[in-house]
Amino acid sequence: MSVLVTGGAGFIGSHVAEHYAKKGNNVIVFDNLSRAELLGKSVGEPNYNWNYLKNNYSNVELVKGDTRNFDELKFPSKDVAVIFHTAAQTAVTASLIDPRTDFEINAIGTFNVLEAARLKDAALVYCSTNKVYGENVNAILVEEQEKRYCFADEKYSDGIPEAFSIDSCGHSPYGCSKLAADLYVQDYARTYGLKTGIFRMSCIYGERQFGVEDQGWVAWFLIATLTNKPITIYGDGKQVRDILYVTDLVGAYDCFIESKLKHGIFNMGGGPEKSISLLELVDLLKESTGISPRISFADWRTSDQKVYISNISKAKDLLNWAPKVNPRDGIAKLQKWASSNLSIIQ
Repeated sequence: MSVLVTGGAGFIGSHVAEHYAKKGNNVIVFDNLSRAELLGKSVGEPNYNWNYLKNNYSNVELVKGDTRNFDELKFPSKDVAVIFHTAAQTAVTASLIDPRTDFEINAIGTFNVLEAARLKDAALVYCSTNKVYGENVNAILVEEQEKRYCFADEKYSDGIPEAFSIDSCGHSPYGCSKLAADLYVQDYARTYGLKTGIFRMSCIYGERQFGVEDQGWVAWFLIATLTNKPITIYGDGKQVRDILYVTDLVGAYDCFIESKLKHGIFNMGGGPEKSISLLELVDLLKESTGISPRISFADWRTSDQKVYISNISKAKDLLNWAPKVNPRDGIAKLQKWASSNLSIIQ
């Protein structure tokens, strides 16, 4: 099987590429290597994952290209059976500064990938986001505890389901562009019969993640702690996310591709059992590294959600999948990788 991974030199994309290369597939990594430019900042070597794949897997072909240019996608998508669309503009903050670029990458780029999939009749896995639900999540009553918020409504004790409303609320330009793409993927499944899996992701973390303040917060908190950089918490730090180790995410993708499902939308995270607040992560990092992170606080960010936890029941039921890595073990794995690569993430 031939597999195309857009954004394959990124954090999630490189793990997808590695997974399928290990299974003996021919993998095409398609990436324009623009993350540092888009975010206006970087930690570590921008081409680290690109070089990692090049140096370790002979069955991975690297193609430099941009999903915004359909002509650049035509050849790499030739004869592929599955496309994993991980390429994206990933930061809410960047979308507020430059909404046009955010839209072009997330909406137009996804449209081009969909057309490539349609013309080749390839299956498609799309990396969506919990931000499609926007500020509707904040309409759920929350209860404040010592170091975290939690949903006060028992209806959401298992988290946010896929049927949760996306309408009549703020999203941020990033949330809007990802939602537009999400809807297009749904429609291509209905209209053209494509096998499509939409994964509305919560917080994904793991090795080879060069987190920065605007994106990849678990990795950023750890990297900043190890390198004695200041960490700004926007809000009071009690906001909660369910976190999912990257290999568990790729496992869910694989379960969908191997399934007989023609189409599916899945909220994807660690669920209630693998949720953590910012303050709780700070405590965990203090314990695991022996270093006290340099913390300061600032105002809440636009459209931030006090609590977001994925209801992963649908993925468990339909994909026969469940997350395996608990946060303590996952952060230990990330810490081991980061500690051994301090020379390039200083």
